Amino acid sequence: MEQVIFPRPLVNGDKIAIVSPASIINPEYVSGAVDVLSRLGWNPYVAPHALGASGSFSGTVSERLADINQALNDPEVRAILCSRGGYGAVHLLDKLDSNAFEKDPKWIIGFSDISALHAYASHHNVASIHSSMCKHLALFGEHDECSRALIGILQGKMPEYNVEPHCYNRHGVASGKVVGGNLAVISALLATPYSPFETRGSILVIEDIAESIYKVERILYQLRLAGVFDRISALIVGQFTEYRPDRNYSVMEDMIREAISGFNFPVAFNFPVGHVDRNLPLLMSATARLDVAEDGVTLRY
Repeated sequence: MEQVIFPRPLVNGDKIAIVSPASIINPEYVSGAVDVLSRLGWNPYVAPHALGASGSFSGTVSERLADINQALNDPEVRAILCSRGGYGAVHLLDKLDSNAFEKDPKWIIGFSDISALHAYASHHNVASIHSSMCKHLALFGEHDECSRALIGILQGKMPEYNVEPHCYNRHGVASGKVVGGNLAVISALLATPYSPFETRGSILVIEDIAESIYKVERILYQLRLAGVFDRISALIVGQFTEYRPDRNYSVMEDMIREAISGFNFPVAFNFPVGHVDRNLPLLMSATARLDVAEDGVTLRY
């Protein structure tokens, strides 16, 4: 496995580009994030089309693409903070300036639909940050647990998390490249050049919002039949929110537990990552060690 490339840590005065590669963003969240990042000593700027609108998107494909490519080609930009997810990042994957990204990798920050951009970064063997975005920074500021962890990663600190046990956990220890994110987004990349499922021995992270239990089950069986669960070293089950019970399962985790039965890899349920306030930042494509024990779960980079 190739050695992953880490964009350099940020220092005082570094530029952070705020872009909107997917859906429309509330401008107040962007201005709030700018205030927080400025207080931290960085130099955030809002990309030309980040506050725009084109249907449900923040801009046309060419507008959204131009904002990111401008940031990728600016040597003073050291991180690209996606304003929000929604839907639309997939439009950009085969059009991004890969030469610029490989020549001068920047931190890509975001989650949900931004999982597509994490898959893009992983395709180029570059680490990225699965993290809350402008809304969280605006509402919770820089002293919140998740904000502090994000700031620490940007400053070059490797995170370590300790999480309470869950009755469905499957105990064990595994090490591997952390991949995944939003389940609906990453499953749609299966069999494409940006599929995050190909690396053997990876730690797969999954989370989702507003997906029916049967739809999540269908995706899990797709991954199962594609051999994904034969290749991973461990599974982190994040937060699945805003779904309704159905006639087969009242709780999403009950279905997930059955869908991954028959495999021996460690599993950590109820990990604080996803569409919730406590959305711990993860270093995607970096190697981590997951220890799922009776008294709790430790994820250490």
